[in-house]
Amino acid sequence: MQCPVCARGCVLAPGKSGACGRYVLKDDALVERYPDRYLIASPISVETIPLLHFHPGAPFFQISTVGCNFDCPGCIATVTAREMRPDSPALMRLTPEAVVDRAVAKDCRGIAFLMNDPLASYYTFLRVARVAKARGLMVACATNAYFTEASLAPLLTLLDAVNIGVKGAGPDGIRACGGGDPQVVLGNIRALVAAGVHVEVACMDRLDNRDDTRLLARTLAAISPAMPLQLMRYVPIETADPALEPAIADTEAFARELRRTLPHTFVFNTPGTRGLDTLCPDCGAPVVARDFYGPMGARLLSLAPGVPDDAVRCGRCGRDAAIAGPVSPPAMREGAFQGGYPFTRGLEIVESMCLAMGVREQAEVVRAFEHLLGEGMLTRLHHDIQHIDGYFGLIRHFGKALGREAQAARLTDYLTAMIEPVRQGVTGVAHRPRAYYAMGKPLFAIMGSRFENHLVGVAGGESCNTTLDLKGRPGRSITPETLEKLDPEVMFISSFLSNTPEAFLADCRALGIDVAAVRDGRVFTSPVPASDFGAPKWVLGLRFLANKLHPDRFAFDIEADAAAYHQQFFGVAYPLATVNRSFAKPSRLWRFDAARA
Repeated sequence: MQCPVCARGCVLAPGKSGACGRYVLKDDALVERYPDRYLIASPISVETIPLLHFHPGAPFFQISTVGCNFDCPGCIATVTAREMRPDSPALMRLTPEAVVDRAVAKDCRGIAFLMNDPLASYYTFLRVARVAKARGLMVACATNAYFTEASLAPLLTLLDAVNIGVKGAGPDGIRACGGGDPQVVLGNIRALVAAGVHVEVACMDRLDNRDDTRLLARTLAAISPAMPLQLMRYVPIETADPALEPAIADTEAFARELRRTLPHTFVFNTPGTRGLDTLCPDCGAPVVARDFYGPMGARLLSLAPGVPDDAVRCGRCGRDAAIAGPVSPPAMREGAFQGGYPFTRGLEIVESMCLAMGVREQAEVVRAFEHLLGEGMLTRLHHDIQHIDGYFGLIRHFGKALGREAQAARLTDYLTAMIEPVRQGVTGVAHRPRAYYAMGKPLFAIMGSRFENHLVGVAGGESCNTTLDLKGRPGRSITPETLEKLDPEVMFISSFLSNTPEAFLADCRALGIDVAAVRDGRVFTSPVPASDFGAPKWVLGLRFLANKLHPDRFAFDIEADAAAYHQQFFGVAYPLATVNRSFAKPSRLWRFDAARA
């Protein structure tokens, strides 16, 4: 029998599942192997799905399972789509009625399936969607849309909105993920639009796929010229090649080009960009303001002056902004590591500790995930990773949970030995330079409570960010006037979603920002990606901060430190060019032992 759920069309034999591993034949009927099991069931804002032009600010109830019908290189949700066990006891078992009851109790306006693909839990999603519609809730999802005609048909009357992650208008992108024909996805987009479903399309912006994205934009414009296109600036993680990551300014410029074809083209994965704002297609005036809200996410800030919230149109010229539904006040704030892809970053942080403690099998990492979730530790994880003592406590905790106390002690001893010269070196410093920590662009300030600002203090600086009242994740955009009042002497750029110091300084000068760090050219980012937060290699970021805050006291060789760190914990001194922005995996070349076998 050929599987009717996904257009990969896997041929199933009795007792054998297809590529996604989620369906099996039983008594000549297709059966979902792990129905009604959820990794996440919690409230989110609609922008976290992400949907930007559909009921802005509305609260939805996120449901996520595990697994996917695709296997995309460098998937940002690998830990949930490929690594977490679908039969894990950590997954919540909820009937469709229980899911909808929770959504109603949390005053959510709809159900949204996201993070992994509903095609991996098709019948579960279908049952939930039917119950939700019967209770008067909206239904949305994020999907690669590789539906068959048969599997899409019932959803055409159930879905209110969908975010479709398109792998490309040509065949190469979808084939790399395990699919075959991009016309399947494009045909499904046409069918959804024709059925009155609100459709937004997301695609990756890499240095090697621009022509394909231009073709996609032209194709979408022919279907619906007002369709939002979400340009996801490529964040290389897992096996992804960091050489394909575009600069922030490059993606923003490409988005401006695409807006000539699709006026509502947005820039994601770029903290501080104004490319998330809705602009009037006619006069270019701002209509809706949004901010970065973690990988693949956005947050509603406000409507521009004069814009009505019931039928959003330009406050200057009156042009309709093509936004479905009313605007709600931006009140939803997801919990620690809850809502969308930040959850996967939390799991990656735990995985990074495991790998540095010598774990080499995926099953053992999953045990750590299950312990984290089974013990309800997400809030503790979010709190304790923000300071060194808490981070050490987590290493010891997971070391004990996995029976690796000796390896946990070895890791904390190594980190302590790397930290101690910094602590000793800043003892009695006469001046602690004022340091400002940004992510991406100059005006996106990292929250003062975050680990990066803690490291600034340990390295002998005074964090300006701790004086700001910021609510958001991992921070929020501030005004040029606020930054000028801080007057930092040194500015650091996060090494996760980063920028070059040269481009950062150019942005500062274009904004007219006159602070000591700009005048003196003291803007820096660590040469080792993702080395100031998340994985234990944050110790490399600490030593880098010390070098820049107190160049008269420190001259650590960061690349030599990185080589020694990798040799110590992974047995190989990886070339820097193979290190991407993963929190967990030490290199794009790294594989679990089971995968090698």
